[in-house]
Amino acid sequence: MGCGSCSTGGGCTPNGCKSNGSCGTGGCQTMEVHDWLSNLDMPSSYKPFQVTEIKFKGSRKEFFLNNDNIYLEIGELVAVEGPTGGFDVGHVSLTGELVRVQMKRRKTTLDQVTKKIYRKATEADVEKWNAAKEMEWETMHKARKLALDLRLSMKISDVDYQADKTKATFFYTADGRVDFRELIKKMAESFRIRIEMRQIGMRQEAGRLGGIGSCGRELCCSTWLTNFKTVSTAAARYQNLSLNTLKLAGQCGKLKCCLNYELDTYLDALRDIPDRIENLDTEAGYARHQKTDIFKKVMWFSYQGDENWIPVAAARVKEIMAMNKAGKKAPNLKEEAIQIAAPVVVEKSFDYENVVGQDSLTRLDERSKNRNNNQNKNQKNNRNSNQNKRDRVPGNDKAVNAKPQNPNQQRPQQAGQKGPQQAHQKLQNGPKPQQAQTPKPVVKAEGQQAVAGEKKPDQNRNKNRNNRRKNNNRRNNNNGSDNKPAAE
Repeated sequence: MGCGSCSTGGGCTPNGCKSNGSCGTGGCQTMEVHDWLSNLDMPSSYKPFQVTEIKFKGSRKEFFLNNDNIYLEIGELVAVEGPTGGFDVGHVSLTGELVRVQMKRRKTTLDQVTKKIYRKATEADVEKWNAAKEMEWETMHKARKLALDLRLSMKISDVDYQADKTKATFFYTADGRVDFRELIKKMAESFRIRIEMRQIGMRQEAGRLGGIGSCGRELCCSTWLTNFKTVSTAAARYQNLSLNTLKLAGQCGKLKCCLNYELDTYLDALRDIPDRIENLDTEAGYARHQKTDIFKKVMWFSYQGDENWIPVAAARVKEIMAMNKAGKKAPNLKEEAIQIAAPVVVEKSFDYENVVGQDSLTRLDERSKNRNNNQNKNQKNNRNSNQNKRDRVPGNDKAVNAKPQNPNQQRPQQAGQKGPQQAHQKLQNGPKPQQAQTPKPVVKAEGQQAVAGEKKPDQNRNKNRNNRRKNNNRRNNNNGSDNKPAAE
């Protein structure tokens, strides 16, 4: 796993702490083994173990002899002997007595270790190694194209160059055996190097490529897991998981390796739970099994027609099953029910205020709806006002808008009609004495003759009023109406 404090940049050497992979987090490199003997003082007569574990690309680790007793630290680059000659560059992953333990774990004897460490990697070695690694991406795509041209049912997933560019190992996956003799000939002509083809499984491919699992962490096979154990659907069944292959499968398409992590704990808890649970025969009838909590060792049963579930201890269920086998009926399970304490909810006090759910999700829709309603009302009012202006007659418009000369005089009413305010005043104050009425000036339309005794309105005042009306119509020209008052 990546180092949490110093970060990993370029191989296994950390960038921040500069402690060559021995920082406190113990995670500066992948597939590492924590050296818990590094801080212990060895005896004066102690001779260091001559075998060193070296890590290469992916999860490949090999053992090499340190015959020259070169002082090495975890994370350093070293030049080692290649598998078929030449040299290769790798990182030191483990030194000291823990290498002896790893060799015993992998069932490797000291006689089987023949390759040796040449030296610490120099600048020239590192430059050649980096140049070889830069060629891997292009070489892999060219090899894939050649395999497609030959119509081979194989997938080339990764390429590993040796540091001296004399050999390249191609890793591929396939469902069965593949005849790639013609492919090797074409690749040898194209790349001019020694070629090795190695078939790997889906899990090894995921470990080499890496990725993020459904748990949100790096894949176990690319960080620390080296041995792949068999995973079956029985592991999911024992843990009461749904047998959905989409949820149980990892990025490799196989069942997740983490299904085996908690399997032993579930198997230990299932020892106290009876197997093949059948209906329990009681005095109140047959009780049907509903669910089981294997860690609390509680089983729930229910009677036919009753929706309430009755919790019974697993040990008591075993006794009832033994009674049923002997031909005896157990008492009512409601008498055997155990009391389950309700979970205690502890209220936590937070320094911040939780505002989730206070605002309505449709608040923006309501605002836009109100805004549209207001716009519709304004448009309707404008249409009504424009319609009223359009319905006016030019002759009557003057008569209605004409103001009497006397400001105390009200608008004339039609014959035989009285205003509501005048009628109300008459009812309250009673009849008033008659007063001398003065003739009211009436403005006549064009083409009509004035009655004797009527005064003609001032021409200049009407002209000014018409000019003001024209200006108002120009300002309020919202509906495109071009109606203008008739000129006298």
